[in-house]
Amino acid sequence: MSQNHYQVLGVAANAPAAEIKRAYRKLVVRYHPDKHGGDPRYEEQFKAIAAAYRVLSDPGRRASYDFQLSQAERRAEEARRQQQYRPASQHVYGVPMPPPEPLRTRRPAGSRERHYQTIPRQRVRFNRRDWGLTLLIFLGILLFSFAVKVTMDRITAGSTYEDGLKAYARGQWAAAYSYFEESLHFRPDYGPALRRRGELELHINHDPEAARADFQAALLQKPESRRVTADILYRLGRCEALLGRPAQAELSYCRALLLDSALSMAYLARGKGRLLDLHQPTPALADLNHGLTQLRRAGRGIPWHFVQVRGVALTALERYDEARDEYRRVLQAYPRDGRTHFLLGRLAQHTGDSAAACEFIRRALLLGYEYAAASWTEHCEGQ
Repeated sequence: MSQNHYQVLGVAANAPAAEIKRAYRKLVVRYHPDKHGGDPRYEEQFKAIAAAYRVLSDPGRRASYDFQLSQAERRAEEARRQQQYRPASQHVYGVPMPPPEPLRTRRPAGSRERHYQTIPRQRVRFNRRDWGLTLLIFLGILLFSFAVKVTMDRITAGSTYEDGLKAYARGQWAAAYSYFEESLHFRPDYGPALRRRGELELHINHDPEAARADFQAALLQKPESRRVTADILYRLGRCEALLGRPAQAELSYCRALLLDSALSMAYLARGKGRLLDLHQPTPALADLNHGLTQLRRAGRGIPWHFVQVRGVALTALERYDEARDEYRRVLQAYPRDGRTHFLLGRLAQHTGDSAAACEFIRRALLLGYEYAAASWTEHCEGQ
C-alpha cells in the first residue's frame, strides 16, 4: 500500500513542525542517492521524502493535505461499511444470484430453418499512402509526447527552483539544496539552479570541486546579464583558489572584473591571491586598496580579514608604519583576535624588536591562535 506523507517521514499526524524538520533532515542524510551509488530505489525514496517535507513544512499545504487525508479515510470507511452491510437479496450465502432465464415465445428453430452462408474473407492491403499516413501519425504522437514532456519538465523545474529560492532566503540550506537538486533533475541545464547549488556547495557544504563543476556548467548556459556572469566567474575563482590553482583563479577574477568593474569582492580576492599565492605584493596592494575603497563608498561593511591582508602586503613592501596602523584598526574592531596579535608580532620581528614580537606572539597563543606556536618555539622560547 502507498504511504501518506506522515508515514514517509515516520512521524505522527499531529507531530509539531520541529519534529517533522528533524525527521526530514535525518532521512535526507540516510537516503541521499549519492551515498548508495545512484540506486534508483533510494532515489525514489529521496524524492518521496522531499515531496512529503515540501507539503508538511508549509502550514497552508499541510492543512489542505490533512483535510484531503481525512476525507479519503472517511470515504474508505464508508466503502467498507457498505460492503459489510450489502442487502441480502443480492447474494445467497455469499454467491451472486444467477441471471433470470430468457423469455421464450416459441420453440427453438430446427435444422431446416437454419441457413448458413460462407462469407468470403477479404484481404486487407496497405498501399504506400496508407503506410505514409500511419508513419506520420506515429511521428506526430512521438513529437507531441516529447513536446509535452519538455514543457512539463520546464514548468516543474521553474516552480521547484522558486521554492528553493524561498528556502534559500530563509536560511533553510538543506531544503534549498533539495529543491535545487529536484529542479536540476527535471532540467539539468537550468543555469540559475546550477548557480545557486554551486553557492551552497561552496559556502555550506565546503566542496569547491562540486561547486566549480556547477559554476562552469552555469556559464555554459549564457547567464541573463553581465553582472550575473561576473558573479559566477568570481565564485569560480574562489573555487580555483581553494583547489590550489592560483593561475586559474587569477584568470577568473580578471574576467569577472572585465564584465563588472564594481565587483569589489573580486578585487579583494584577486589581491589576496596575488599576495599569498603569486607573491606579487605591489599589484596585490593596488587591488586591496581599490576593493576596500569601493566598499567604503558604497556604505557596506568592511571585511577586516582583507584589512589584515593589506597589512601583510604593506609589510612585504617594508612599509612597516602603515602596516602597523592597519593591524591596530583591526584590533579596535576585534581586540581579541589572536591572528592580528600574531601579525603584529611578525611585524615587530621585521623591525628588530624581539621583545615586542614575543609579547604579541604570547598574546596570540593566549587568545587561541594555534599557528603562533611554531614562532614562539623558534624565536621566543627560553627568553
